[in-house]
Amino acid sequence: MPLSSVPARLTLLALLSATTFYCFYKSRRLKQLKLSLNPNPSSSPRKGKLFFISQTGTSKALAHRLLDLLTSNGLAFDLVDPNHYEPEDLPKETLVLIIASTWDDGKPPANAKFFSNWLAESAEDFRVGSLLLSNCKFAVFGVGSRAYGATFNAVGKDVAKRMRALGAYEIFSIWEGDVDGGDIDEVFEAWSGKVLRFLKGGVAENGGVLSNGVGAECEAESFDGSDEDDEEEDDVESEVVDLEDIAGKGPSRRRTVTVTKTNGTVNGQKEMVTPVIRASLVKQGYKIIGSHSGVKICRWTKSQLRGRGGCYKHSFYGIESHRCMETTPSLACANKCVFCWRHHTNPVGKSWQWKMDDPLEIVNSAIDQHTKMIKQMKGVPGVTLERLTEGLSPRHCALSLVGEPIMYPEINALVDELHRRRISTFLVTNAQFPEKIKMLKPITQLYVSVDAATKESLKAIDRPLFGDFWERFIDSLKSLKEKQQRTVYRLTLVKGWNTEDIDAYYNIFSIGNPDFVEIKGVTYCGSSATSKLTMENVPWHADVKAFSEALALKSNGEYEVACEHVHSCCVLLAKTDKFKINGQWFTWIDYEKFHDLVSSGRPFDSKDYMAATPSWAVYGAEEGGFDPYQSRYKKERHHRSNQ
Repeated sequence: MPLSSVPARLTLLALLSATTFYCFYKSRRLKQLKLSLNPNPSSSPRKGKLFFISQTGTSKALAHRLLDLLTSNGLAFDLVDPNHYEPEDLPKETLVLIIASTWDDGKPPANAKFFSNWLAESAEDFRVGSLLLSNCKFAVFGVGSRAYGATFNAVGKDVAKRMRALGAYEIFSIWEGDVDGGDIDEVFEAWSGKVLRFLKGGVAENGGVLSNGVGAECEAESFDGSDEDDEEEDDVESEVVDLEDIAGKGPSRRRTVTVTKTNGTVNGQKEMVTPVIRASLVKQGYKIIGSHSGVKICRWTKSQLRGRGGCYKHSFYGIESHRCMETTPSLACANKCVFCWRHHTNPVGKSWQWKMDDPLEIVNSAIDQHTKMIKQMKGVPGVTLERLTEGLSPRHCALSLVGEPIMYPEINALVDELHRRRISTFLVTNAQFPEKIKMLKPITQLYVSVDAATKESLKAIDRPLFGDFWERFIDSLKSLKEKQQRTVYRLTLVKGWNTEDIDAYYNIFSIGNPDFVEIKGVTYCGSSATSKLTMENVPWHADVKAFSEALALKSNGEYEVACEHVHSCCVLLAKTDKFKINGQWFTWIDYEKFHDLVSSGRPFDSKDYMAATPSWAVYGAEEGGFDPYQSRYKKERHHRSNQ
């Protein structure tokens, strides 16, 4: 049809009109968007925003450190909790710094779920467009743990990706902090210094310049990704800290950097106990042994030295608390339990990756440090010369101080050395290393922590590093079943977390077939950034007794409630057919017989070294598990008079 026809001319006119209208609309929309980003160009710049995406408090603490640095340099920033921020206001921001933690499974912490969802939805919504945040400059510092593999710093990466998709200008590529593998003090300070230099007129990583301080226009001169101004910082070495949630101590950058400090490695191997970890543990009373072990005097050791009673192991198994040494050959652990009474000041890891000390040196040093602490009890009221002399010769070793002792590659050699000195061994493992349990030589008593009876609750309570944690847990129980010596399930009851799973707990009894089941109420150790437990989560002894009786009833007589220690809020179930003979319980241990059996080299089992339980330790006794040969001591309570 010729263009001269009326219909053709009308069609062409309509197309031209539509095109003109679209161009006019787009131009006006861009102007409106620019005005919304900076409604009053002549006004002073907005304050910068410093966001913290935090679950346990680490990122929040780091944000406070950065805020102090910025404020002391005359830079105005608002500290922002995303949970109290309206994401719709983000297009109004001109400069945003984000310190972002990653929670379980790569998910954002609770305080940033809405904020993260808004970023994701906006970035994926074609109606929003890629210019929404075009007037905003940002930088992200991620806080996470490489032990979680593919989800390491997933939240920080996602936030940076979404911000870029919405047109925000990334002044630096994300720096990724590893709370379980980096010298976070040095690395975070390096990042903070880089941010400060940029804000005071330095050059961005991609060549952009901040010319007029906070909120000023960024003049992007080049975008080649060069980082020439940062060569000196790239020499920063990230010493492996393997530390969980010491507030404000943590990250290492995404770029791989090598440690230049000689005190961080030995012949290329990392030291488990770095200066930061050492300072924290020493403050808590630990004596650090070599590069990965520790020893600490227990309060029950002090108590029985003073004749004021022993711990539950004294009541249940007959150990002499004043002659017990609490130690570990590995401060590292593969879990980050919510009830960790060490407040996560120990390293974490899924395999041994550190310099290894000799087992003989560890034992010698542990005994030396322990006896020095015992000597300090001389002259303390109640400490007699007889008990002090006995305490200087330890007869028991609780390999349960902190961390995962079974991770130590020479654990068998260490146990052999203790047994050679006729020191009994109680070892606790967190049920994540089944192969290590299989290869473990006979010890006096082997514990497996059973902190939950379902996959979901175990993940919530233990916060394991392994993705296949449940399979490892079940295999650990199966490995326990193969042991001939005394075995124990240790249950820590946390009110509101794991006290309702009677049926589920009973169902896993048959997997490990333990000789004993210790049921203890969680110990409240004060608040910390890594645990939100309160006194409301601590069960009463009556609660522990009720749970224990229900579990024994569920077993149909296979297990009975044998002992209790009221002071420790602890109850013991024991296998009826093995340890109850003619109505008499035999939960105590003949330690001399055990050592004779070990030295003989002949096979033996748990019934070969059991001993009779005294009446005062039996469940329901008037003494409540308190040794009547000790002196019960109660602190006086002072009440203010109404005068």
